[in-house]
Amino acid sequence: MSTRIPSHQLSSGLYVSGRPDQQLKERQPTMASRAVPYTGGDIKKSGELGKMFDIPVLDQSQSSFPKPPPSRASTSSQPNSGSVRSGPNSGSMKKSSGPLPLQPTGLITSGPVGSGPLGSRRSGQLDGSSSVTAAVTSKVSYGSAVTSLGEEVKVGFRVSRAVAWLVMAVVAMGVMVGAFLMVAVKKAVVLVAVAAVVGPLLVGMIWNCVWGRRGLLGFVNRYQDAELRGAVDGQYVKVTGVVTCGSIPLESTYQRVPRCVYVSTELYEYKGWGGKSVNPKHRCFSWGSRHTEKYVSDFYISDFQSGLRALVKAGFGAKVAPFVKPTTVVNVTKGNRDLSPNFLRWLADRNLSSDDRTMRLKEGYIKEGSTVSVMGVVRRHDNVLMIVPSTEPVSTGCQWTRCLLPTYVEGLILTSDDNQNADVVPV
Repeated sequence: MSTRIPSHQLSSGLYVSGRPDQQLKERQPTMASRAVPYTGGDIKKSGELGKMFDIPVLDQSQSSFPKPPPSRASTSSQPNSGSVRSGPNSGSMKKSSGPLPLQPTGLITSGPVGSGPLGSRRSGQLDGSSSVTAAVTSKVSYGSAVTSLGEEVKVGFRVSRAVAWLVMAVVAMGVMVGAFLMVAVKKAVVLVAVAAVVGPLLVGMIWNCVWGRRGLLGFVNRYQDAELRGAVDGQYVKVTGVVTCGSIPLESTYQRVPRCVYVSTELYEYKGWGGKSVNPKHRCFSWGSRHTEKYVSDFYISDFQSGLRALVKAGFGAKVAPFVKPTTVVNVTKGNRDLSPNFLRWLADRNLSSDDRTMRLKEGYIKEGSTVSVMGVVRRHDNVLMIVPSTEPVSTGCQWTRCLLPTYVEGLILTSDDNQNADVVPV
């Protein structure tokens, strides 16, 4: 006699054997799982994860883990059924909305970026808004490949030491003899004779101090341009042509002019009677330098004479004497005290005060495509044509027609007469 096997119909219309209550009780779980100890966010209790970062791991068999907090969002009786909503650690995951933040190690966590033991390792690039703002307002800093120049180009007089001592001895003897004769003879004619001898010497010294720099620029402008095609190794030449940036283009610090080979930003302040100045050498009733930033890097110049291109080695701490006239971009006077936000930000980034001072901000640059004259020594190395600074100071010689003594300057001479507001040659 056969026994009838009970059956029931599913919601889809399919008939299956067995009673409905028995089917639910005897159903096996589709995914096996094991109990995972609750770590409470401590990486030392996380087993293999702690070993990845060389952190001592506690022995799970000898340590008792804290009980996990109950999940208020759990809707199933199985504590570890594989569902995200029913897990013991699902409370913090359900509270977060949107994509989960990633740590620098790639570990997905439920807390905010920077929380937990690995928060101290996060990179500064995670905060996008602060990094963009810092890139716009912070002070520009270059590596060793860019040369940081001083305040002013030093222009000296090249006179032999013997001649200098001879002139000083003659002047001293003339003053002593004139004073003795004036006391003995008691006539003013002796004083006039001494002044006639000493006066021209003093006037000549003052003339050279005032016009020495301008005389050097005149010497550079009159120097004949050389052709790079016929220049030999070690020859001192002057090359005029269009410049292009090297591997490190520069940017002016205030106006943010891109792709420059030379940039300078200088802040001047006026000191009146009894005024305070940051520079102790600043004289009264004159403009003095308060802050200076000058940078130059390696660049290329295309010779107008031959069309050849040479690498100008101006970076890596080379001695460079730039003669580039800057323009005034900010002028703060007593009647104009309203400072622009950009200027205030520029001062704050350099820890400069913005109190009641009469200031001027001048900025100069040589942009890519400008016409530049370079004076240096030719070097040829493995079919690479270079212009390097001279090891000896460059002297102008005596300029008798201008009553100028020999002046000299050290390093690579760099001049540009292009107007900074004018268009440059596109390269």
